[in-house]
Order: sequence, then C-alpha cells, then structure tokens
Amino acid sequence: MLNKDSVIKTVQTFPDKFSVDELVDKMILLDKIEKGIQQAENNEVVSEEEFDKKLDEWLK
Repeated sequence: MLNKDSVIKTVQTFPDKFSVDELVDKMILLDKIEKGIQQAENNEVVSEEEFDKKLDEWLK
C-alpha cells in the first residue's frame, strides 16, 4: 500500500505538465516496489534455487 509521503515525493519529481497515464504508471510502479519491499522484509520471497526449479518446470 502506498503512503502519502512517497506519492507526494514522486509527484514532485514530475515536470509541470504530464499525462494522467504517466501518473498512473508511476503510481502502479511505486505500489509494486513497496509491496516487494514488504514481502522481502517478511521473508515472503522465493530463493533463486526455488525460482530456477519452478522456471525449468514451466518451460517444459
């Protein structure tokens, strides 16, 4: 979940004129990064070894 401070900081980096699409894309990216950080902090990650194993299965 995004917090107001990170959204404000991100919007402040934008030029004076920008599209809604650019804003939405940046907010989605920011949200995904925040979720990834939270997952990493909670050890909700897959090891590289597990990933490689799953990827091999998917590519069969």
